[in-house]
Amino acid sequence: MEPGKDVVVKSWVELQAALFDHSWDDKIERFRSAYVYRGNWNKAFNLGTSIMRIGSKYEQLEPHLLRNFRKYAHSSASPGDSFWNWLAVAQHHGLPTRLLDWTYSPLVALHFATEDLSKYEEDGAVWCINYVKTRDYLPVPLKKALDEEGSNVFTPEVLEPVAPSLKALKTFQEQDYVMFLEPPSLDARIIHQYALFSLMSDVRAELSQWLQQHPELYFRVIIPAGLKWEIRDKLDQANITERVLFPGLQGLSHWLKRHYTHK
Repeated sequence: MEPGKDVVVKSWVELQAALFDHSWDDKIERFRSAYVYRGNWNKAFNLGTSIMRIGSKYEQLEPHLLRNFRKYAHSSASPGDSFWNWLAVAQHHGLPTRLLDWTYSPLVALHFATEDLSKYEEDGAVWCINYVKTRDYLPVPLKKALDEEGSNVFTPEVLEPVAPSLKALKTFQEQDYVMFLEPPSLDARIIHQYALFSLMSDVRAELSQWLQQHPELYFRVIIPAGLKWEIRDKLDQANITERVLFPGLQGLSHWLKRHYTHK
């Protein structure tokens, strides 16, 4: 797949090729994708974060949001002392943050591009980012931490010693960069969605704009509106549904409502 390009698919077969054909790894002779995926029901959506939508001074409000979340959530959550665990908990429960949700699973990304039946008149998209190559743009201390761990993504345990807060990310270099963080297994939802987060070094930096400067790192698969029903039905048959991805009665109810809604 050519990086930095929109690939418009016309069938389920073309869609699978677009999402999986890049996953062969010559070094180990196995299918091991270096990409992560994010599905959107509207192809026009960029990769802006939830904190960007709370007002014009969001960069000033970020530390206050996180401090007060930690203060008032302390009795309801137990992520330990790690700032990064707390940030993951906050994102997981809907606090506006600079984090974006991604998944290692192309099929899970397709679920989020097709879950809302009321949006089937809009073309959707799956963003595909080579998270392994994004390491090339990390500052030296962060690269070293990953090298010592033998990993391509951070966990709170790996990140905490080298960068104990969001402020620390800006001290390493002036140029913006993106990093990927695997959250702790807070509940079955994160596990089943095969989830991880991206975050920019500056809260004001927008990932899709940054990617335009680095087209070798990504491509998008465009899903025509007319293909969404077929994708949705085949995902349901493959058991990629709210019942699995959002364990509990709410997820079960959402799945049943959609499953029994007529076209």
